Amino acid sequence: MAAHGATLEFEYDESARARLVAESVAREVGEIDDDRSQTTIDSEGAIVSLEIEAADPVALRAALNTWFSLVDVAERTAAVGDQVRSRSET
Repeated sequence: MAAHGATLEFEYDESARARLVAESVAREVGEIDDDRSQTTIDSEGAIVSLEIEAADPVALRAALNTWFSLVDVAERTAAVGDQVRSRSET
């Protein structure tokens, strides 16, 4: 299937943040993957890697847009959690 592909790497300040983001978006792999695109996610240290393989450019673009959005939501949610925790500690 993999006529087209892309690797996305997101680097974080802490490995705990990378794990949190990876675990948050990894839940979607089985839900989003189909016969036109497949994604694998790996977290090593402070880096989250997504490997996307697609049958055609349109499927690759759609997968990229989806995964960028999912990672963005996970990052923003984690940032809100940090703010709430820091307020409750003071």
